Amino acid sequence: MALCLTVETLVGVGLARVAPVDSLSLLYLIGLLLITSLWGLAMGLVMAGASALVFDYFLLPPTWELTLAKGQDLVILGIFLVLALPVCALARAARLLPGEMEARQEADLSAELARLLLRAPDLSVALPATARRLASGLKLPSASIDPGDLPAEDGGLSFPLRGDGIHATLRVPGGLPRPVTRRLRDRIVPSLGILLEAACEREHAAGALRTSRDELAHSVEEQAALRRLATLVAHHPPATEVFDSVAGELGRLLGARHTLVVRYEPDGTASTVGDWHAHEGLRPTFPTGSRWTLEEGSVTEMVARTGAPARLNDYGGEGALVRQVGARGVRSAVGCPILVDRSLWGMLAVASSTPEPLPEDTEVRMMEFSELAAAAIANAQSNADLKASRARVVAAADEARRRIERDLHDGTQQRLIALGLEMRGVEAAIPPELHDVGLRIAHTAKDLDEAVVELQELSRGLHPAILAKGGLEPALMVLARRSPVAVELDVSLDGRLPQPCEMTVYYVVSEALTNAAEHAFASAVRVSLAVRNNTIHLTVRDDGVGGADPSRGSGLIGLTDRVEAIGGTISILSPKGGGTTIVVEIPLG
Repeated sequence: MALCLTVETLVGVGLARVAPVDSLSLLYLIGLLLITSLWGLAMGLVMAGASALVFDYFLLPPTWELTLAKGQDLVILGIFLVLALPVCALARAARLLPGEMEARQEADLSAELARLLLRAPDLSVALPATARRLASGLKLPSASIDPGDLPAEDGGLSFPLRGDGIHATLRVPGGLPRPVTRRLRDRIVPSLGILLEAACEREHAAGALRTSRDELAHSVEEQAALRRLATLVAHHPPATEVFDSVAGELGRLLGARHTLVVRYEPDGTASTVGDWHAHEGLRPTFPTGSRWTLEEGSVTEMVARTGAPARLNDYGGEGALVRQVGARGVRSAVGCPILVDRSLWGMLAVASSTPEPLPEDTEVRMMEFSELAAAAIANAQSNADLKASRARVVAAADEARRRIERDLHDGTQQRLIALGLEMRGVEAAIPPELHDVGLRIAHTAKDLDEAVVELQELSRGLHPAILAKGGLEPALMVLARRSPVAVELDVSLDGRLPQPCEMTVYYVVSEALTNAAEHAFASAVRVSLAVRNNTIHLTVRDDGVGGADPSRGSGLIGLTDRVEAIGGTISILSPKGGGTTIVVEIPLG
């Protein structure tokens, strides 16, 4: 400041010979503008006061003394100070303008960097774009932002971008002007570090949200699959249908190549009882119906040996079975045991063809499906045991009927017939004078004949001999002939049927004809019997009053038990006033 005043004063002394002294005060405005621009408004105001004193002392006459008390001098100095204030203000504005422009530029740049970092779904994509925008905004030759704490390269500069930790490193070329370097270090890097930390937190939160959403979607999908399977199992379908459904639901849920339901056989082998594959080109090595020997080191063998879940993440092993499966494109597999009544029955197997192993939670997710498969197997076994038990009861009852009928026919009935013949002989030998005795013997012989007829009817009801001798069609013709209701028979059979089936059909028709006559007051009954698609189809329809309730009639309940005992189905339709229709279907074989 002193140097500036000295120069201005010397110039003023030189100009005082050729210019009015009053105008020389304008020289000091130049220094005032310079000082304010360099050091700010406060120094500018100090410079203004000092300039006024120096001007008065050295240039205003009388020189070399202060003459502030003179009115004319005060006016000159006042004009100078009035001019000095706007000059200081202009100098201050000129001094602040580059900084404000720079701050505004940095604010705009920060806003763009924030959009790049906070809107990007993936920071690995956002960091290069952010570095390019930073280099463009600051007119840098180049810039890079890389994750982690990295050193500078090729004589360049590196700035760690810190939050709670070092998230990344900003690297720029060396040789940048000092103001640019200071600007980067003091203002750009701290704000960029804060933005990067916020972006990392956002990415972490977004990742956690995606994971949670994916887990929820997987859980909903898994529960829906389990619900569908549980509904299917509750309807007691064939076991093969359940196995294929379990394999399909599990395979689709896990995105597998193919899935198998495997049963362990008593002879130490394994067989496939259900399978699913993503498409035809991914058929499993062992589809349904296949049977193979357990090989050490295979998933099937490990589950059989341990009774626990097992996995194989490398199908490049030594075993022939492992190589065979690996040759079909399988890269990893997981097996989960199926336990029925706490005993190992088989396993669920899931195979994948992706290079990455199946997820770590695969075993846990498979457990609920294996439990459903176990429930279906237990239900099937219970149903099979129940049907077998009912079939044994029906067979035992039929055998007892047959034995009683044979005993009656060969024993009691023959003795009664012989006794009747003997009574007729005695009647013929009685002399005429014993007429009353002869009448009594004749009456007794007649009673014996009637007893024999009743006994024959009883034996036919127990077990119709004609059914065993002539087959089902003649037996049905006898039933139709004896029925008090007109019966139309439509029988289409090629040969004999299995004995349990013939017995069941006979008793269904017999019971239906009895009900039509005694309860339905029918005038006609139509009986249709045929074998189609290896299934017996029987329909008995009457034109009676209807209203039959199977739950209230022991005869109809007995028919249901007998039909279901041999694996058949029976349905009874009996609307009031619309007659009764009984439909029976019995599979053969």
